[in-house]
Amino acid sequence: MGMEESVLKLPLAETFNLEAAVCSHGLFMMSPNRWDPLSRSLSRPLHLSNSLDNTDIPSVSVDVTICQPQQDPHSLRIEVRNSASGSAPSLSQEQQDALLAQVKRMLRLSEADERNVRDFKRIVRQVAQEEGEESQYMTDFSGRVFRSPTLFEDMVKCMLLCNCQWPRTLNMARALCELQWELQHCSPSISEDFIPQTPAGKESKRRQKVSKVASKLTSRIAESKASSEDDMNLKLDCTGALEENVQPSFPRNDIESDLHGLNELSTTDPPSACDRIGNFPSPRELANLDESFLAKRCNLGYRAGRILKLAQGIVDGQIQLRELEDTCNEASLTTYNKLAEQLSQINGFGPFTRNNVLVCIGFYHVIPTDSETIRHLKQVHARNCTSKTVQIIAESIYGKYSPFQFLAYWSELWHFYEKRFGKLSEMPYSDYKLITASNMGIKNIRKVKRTKIF
Repeated sequence: MGMEESVLKLPLAETFNLEAAVCSHGLFMMSPNRWDPLSRSLSRPLHLSNSLDNTDIPSVSVDVTICQPQQDPHSLRIEVRNSASGSAPSLSQEQQDALLAQVKRMLRLSEADERNVRDFKRIVRQVAQEEGEESQYMTDFSGRVFRSPTLFEDMVKCMLLCNCQWPRTLNMARALCELQWELQHCSPSISEDFIPQTPAGKESKRRQKVSKVASKLTSRIAESKASSEDDMNLKLDCTGALEENVQPSFPRNDIESDLHGLNELSTTDPPSACDRIGNFPSPRELANLDESFLAKRCNLGYRAGRILKLAQGIVDGQIQLRELEDTCNEASLTTYNKLAEQLSQINGFGPFTRNNVLVCIGFYHVIPTDSETIRHLKQVHARNCTSKTVQIIAESIYGKYSPFQFLAYWSELWHFYEKRFGKLSEMPYSDYKLITASNMGIKNIRKVKRTKIF
């Protein structure tokens, strides 16, 4: 297949705008996503198969760049390259369909998503007419909230958003993608070393082994890095001190507190074994890893055990992600309650994380609330509330937009962020870590130096 055949096209609705659809949620800032403010394009690796949950199909990824050409705004141009060589791959029809399905999921391009966009905008107009006042930011909001190409990636990233600060969330996501690259490019013997061999009772010996494995991995990756070509499309520069933050995606969750979080001793990122990142790891790539190694390598703390259990449950067939996602095709309160109950049975999915996942799936009538919601309602609506009353007060404000309460709340919150930090789609990648609580005040925001991109 020639270079011209490595370009896929995806028809769009007349009102679709790629920039608005991507830069609508903090998930777009998390690795392996890379938004380019100059070309207004999204780049990241995607899997060549949609069947990676509980099968033995190897995880093969390609790099894609998605753009909306000015000369053809009614379709997306998707450029596909081999991750290793950068050349145009030969894609079967099945592989092309898999890539397009992942792009559609990220950008919410299904018929149900299009219907939600139309219905939300209709309700916004209706409320504006009834109240005699129009909220321009809500009218301009795309009605789409960016998400990941797979439900598994969404679920793990929702875990990463809990009980930590935004710079660390960014770094944990990046570390997982670095690890995926390491697993793909190291020898099989190193991958085998990740599998736990020591009984739980011999914790001290296992920690010694993990330390040796990590050292061995670092050494091998350094050798691999020295002999490989630098891939600037995959080289990211997301670093920075951990600060108290207000997250631009799902904010820090102080309500759904976890005692494990208090025991996390690591407050800085571990040294990276390489400066290359791969795709977001699949369940099968994570399922057999050693928990202590994963926690240390990616600075995950207590989240490592929960992520491993999720991956193992998917690989073992106990958790059926496709079934979960297919269920939401019938949007109803009964369906929502069924999914919420199923998610609550998974370790690590408390109310905040669970509601965020349900938003990713496509339910917008429940707002995931936390300390950032409390701050926003007080600052914007002059409503004092607590963790016990925030859901009730939020419903009293946004209930008129039912069943799209979250979209109304999120468009308002996103507008609040952009008033303080400028248009987030124009923010350089290296500045994402600046979106913290210490920079949220008007006085402080004037001191924040934005890197020029023009």
